[in-house]
Amino acid sequence: MITHLKGKLVEKNPTHIVIECAGVGYFVNISLHTFSKIGDSESIQLYTHLQVKEDSHTLFGFSEKSEREIFRLLLSVSGIGSSTARTMLSSLSPAQIRDAIATGDVPTIQGIKGIGAKTAQRVILDLKDKVLKVYDIDELSAPSNNTNKDEALSALEVLGFVRKQAEKVVDKVVAQDPGLSVEDIIKFALKNL
Repeated sequence: MITHLKGKLVEKNPTHIVIECAGVGYFVNISLHTFSKIGDSESIQLYTHLQVKEDSHTLFGFSEKSEREIFRLLLSVSGIGSSTARTMLSSLSPAQIRDAIATGDVPTIQGIKGIGAKTAQRVILDLKDKVLKVYDIDELSAPSNNTNKDEALSALEVLGFVRKQAEKVVDKVVAQDPGLSVEDIIKFALKNL
């Protein structure tokens, strides 16, 4: 297994690079996150993941170990292949994906092109415990883990309010007092909608 490559950057594109190591040029698939981190330095090091299939060997490169870890976690989910995992890492940073999984934030993951509601829920269901354990995140301290806020948003949607508009108002209300009950959040939100 090739774990990392260190060498001369020969070619750089948003989806792949060619890196020369000891006279051998390696074609490495990358995410936009890694593309933005590489810069234009001539000598680079990438952490890699080699995917071996019956008909191909594909090398994926990452500027940080944390991005490679998230990529490998995503590959472990049924229905998520390497191209979908790379798209996810091109749309969100590894930290954003980690936090969205830890907090059960389905809309953030569903916002990625090609990810539907069921796939987003499966990613969270399959990876939440792993992410909380691997990154030693306390479930209570995970950002934006507020079920009262979610329930209040659902209630406001049922009442006919547009979700994005309601979400802005509810976020302001919860920011002022995170301990509010669902009923109180709805009351304060209705005053401001």
